[in-house]
Amino acid sequence: MPIRDWFNKKKIRSPKQPTSKRTVPVGIWSKCADCNKIIYQKELFDNHFVCPECGHHYRLSAWQRIKLLTDPETFRETESGLSAKDPLKFKAGKTYAASLARAKKKSRLKEAVITGRGKINGVTVGLAVMDFNFIGGSMGSAVGEKIVRLIELSIAEKLPLIIVTSSGGARMQEGVFSLMQMAKTSAAIGRYQRFGLPYISILTNPTMGGVTASFASLADIIIAEPQALIGFAGPRIIEQTIKKKIPEGFQSSESMLKNGQIDMVVERGRLKSTVSTLLAMLTLGEAANA
Repeated sequence: MPIRDWFNKKKIRSPKQPTSKRTVPVGIWSKCADCNKIIYQKELFDNHFVCPECGHHYRLSAWQRIKLLTDPETFRETESGLSAKDPLKFKAGKTYAASLARAKKKSRLKEAVITGRGKINGVTVGLAVMDFNFIGGSMGSAVGEKIVRLIELSIAEKLPLIIVTSSGGARMQEGVFSLMQMAKTSAAIGRYQRFGLPYISILTNPTMGGVTASFASLADIIIAEPQALIGFAGPRIIEQTIKKKIPEGFQSSESMLKNGQIDMVVERGRLKSTVSTLLAMLTLGEAANA
């Protein structure tokens, strides 16, 4: 008798397999978006949301970055009430007003940038931090105005300037009003630099479009986080334009460093100490002349 028939005769069956998959408890473990390793959430939090296995840098909110960079309880927000209007009454699928309302609810912010004063290892700075959760960190007229007002404040109080970018570029719903912010912020940076004050730009993933083409690239020192996407047009647009496949990593921060577009690539955990050291170096001459 074949062994299969014998098992059937005895009605012996293999153990029943579970029908449902085991799930990872929410809030305890995460799977890395890059290397797929399972990470203990507390370990990820303690490591500033950088994967301990592969070094993948997760995106941070503006307030998380402010907490990362500034001394505890020293940041004071400026222009907190400034937010975008809808001058063109823009509509494409949904209205711009609806997009703004959704962004405010999702990010709990009024705009795509937070500005203010804060201390970095005891040194008071003017600080602007962009948040990608607010319409992709896009630069509209309110974003440009908040950054310009921070620059003017930093000139008046002779503060070093730090701007952290995370943006897809200009905000299309505002048309030419958005594009004018490139010239407006660049001119303000020009005025600031005539006073010999230090400006450090920190590029995070992604920094693209009109933000890259204006104030983000005009700093005395340009820092980027590892593996950040940095450029003007996105990879897909470039490939469609030139009809060629661009090299892998063409717009990464590492490639930008290799080709002289930025000055440093710094891991998130060392950002505060690096900025503090640079501020000490850049203000040394000013202190000597005081």
